[in-house]
Amino acid sequence: MKKVTFSFRMLLLTVLGGAFFCSAQEESVPEPILGENERGIWYMYFGMNRVSERWSIHTEAQFRYFETSDNFNQLLLRTGGNYHINNNAIATLGYAFIETDPTFLESPSRANLKEHRIFQQFILTNKVWEFLFEHRYRLEQRFISQTNVLSNPEQDLSRTEHRARYRLQMMVPLTKTLFLNFYDELFINLQDNLFDQNRLYGAFGIHITKNSSVQFGYLRNQFTDTVFNRWQIGLFFNPDLRGVFKG
Repeated sequence: MKKVTFSFRMLLLTVLGGAFFCSAQEESVPEPILGENERGIWYMYFGMNRVSERWSIHTEAQFRYFETSDNFNQLLLRTGGNYHINNNAIATLGYAFIETDPTFLESPSRANLKEHRIFQQFILTNKVWEFLFEHRYRLEQRFISQTNVLSNPEQDLSRTEHRARYRLQMMVPLTKTLFLNFYDELFINLQDNLFDQNRLYGAFGIHITKNSSVQFGYLRNQFTDTVFNRWQIGLFFNPDLRGVFKG
């Protein structure tokens, strides 16, 4: 039985890995000076801070660059309250602040975007053999401000948008310390232009301690008319603070 399970695991990893890295090599933006042509990077931190049997606090910070150490693209800060319905279901209400510089190199066309975002989220997890699956459903209300367009300084591009997201994630343990992580996430606009983006991700992960891990991954971010390929380094820290709050 162990031999069959191992063979199935290796076959699945081969298929998923081949599909992912083939997709990651695709380049659909021919312009030589755009940020889309660069192998940028996202530096990320995620935390689930358990404060009681039913509640935890989500903390998150992301620093995104057009290049590996230069040309800042986006800052994302997110927090929220998680209600643990049971071991396999979590409901979240949260808030995020996002500041985006959409320019690259020497060709600015718009002022930075600032976004205040409210989101509602539901996560379901299940295990099939040794594979851990996570289904994440998220609704977002996005309040975006953008002014001072260089070609028309009087123009105000502030707007409110609504979006739905679904992410299917699969984590594959290799040893007690090492693992692989894959996900695909679809973003749907709830107004004009239904398709927003799709994110395909693959990563190699290391469990540092019982409550922390690090992932080194690659993201293919597909929009309607362009593709961003980005490296990712993510730190995950999930401390259990129930003893602190009881005392």
